[in-house]
Amino acid sequence: MTAADLPGRRRGVAFVLVMWVIAMMSVLLGSFALIAHTEAMQSRHLFDTTTARYAAEAGLNLAVVGLSKTSPEEKWMADGRPYTFTFDDAQIELQITDDSGKIDVNTADPLTLRNLFMGAGVEEDKAEELADAIQDWRDPDDLRSTFGAELDDYKAIDLPYGPRNAPFETLSELQQVLGMTYDIYMKIEPAITMYSGRGTPSAAFAPFEALMAMPGMTEDYANQLIEMRQQLGPGELNMGASGLVLPDGTPLMADGGGLTYSVKSRAKLPNGASAMLDATIRMGGMNSAGRPFVVLRWRDGENS
Repeated sequence: MTAADLPGRRRGVAFVLVMWVIAMMSVLLGSFALIAHTEAMQSRHLFDTTTARYAAEAGLNLAVVGLSKTSPEEKWMADGRPYTFTFDDAQIELQITDDSGKIDVNTADPLTLRNLFMGAGVEEDKAEELADAIQDWRDPDDLRSTFGAELDDYKAIDLPYGPRNAPFETLSELQQVLGMTYDIYMKIEPAITMYSGRGTPSAAFAPFEALMAMPGMTEDYANQLIEMRQQLGPGELNMGASGLVLPDGTPLMADGGGLTYSVKSRAKLPNGASAMLDATIRMGGMNSAGRPFVVLRWRDGENS
């Protein structure tokens, strides 16, 4: 190589270096643009889900307003029928269930509990075991029911706990009962409560899963009752003028109801983002937060 070739060679090396710098800058700029786009999408998603979440909470408060009406013709029915409305741009759907229509796990007798499990598709033998095990969990003694379970039975399978020998403190505690599985629990969860104090559920407000625990009930008849029940006004149920009857011939009528309600509020934005609240509330008086209800159970559903 001669001295005359050096300037050209230097220019070639400089050109390659410039191309490398340009390529690196392009990669960096592309990365920054991707990060900025990703962060913008995340911020938008967070904004949308937060908006939907507060719209769902607005739905819960509107349910309280509907339940607070003194006129029987205006008061909202708490039998699971859907109520829909628009809040800003969000579409909100509410479902309210009077907990007197659910099965109280602290007061229901073993027969009602057995029917609850059988209505959920559990075999009769297994249903009897679960019903008796629940009875043994909540009663104050250490005497085993016919098909139940006491402390020795829990120790026999190396569980680090035994029956509480006291009422259930949460619904999810039911999953600790010997023999209970997550799948069974999820099937009965819509039908159970700890707040009604009733031995049997009120059919006027009972969800499908609780209706299935009633003697002689079939899936078709339960669905038919719910469909026809939700076409009635409050006055028709209160007066027992609905003409609807249970399989044993008992008229379907609102027998009092209660002050505790399970409310599902789902809000959906125009872009598809949504949020759901599933809460159990007790009406009556103003609490320390200045609200006319008390939250007994609160669960945020999945956002999408």
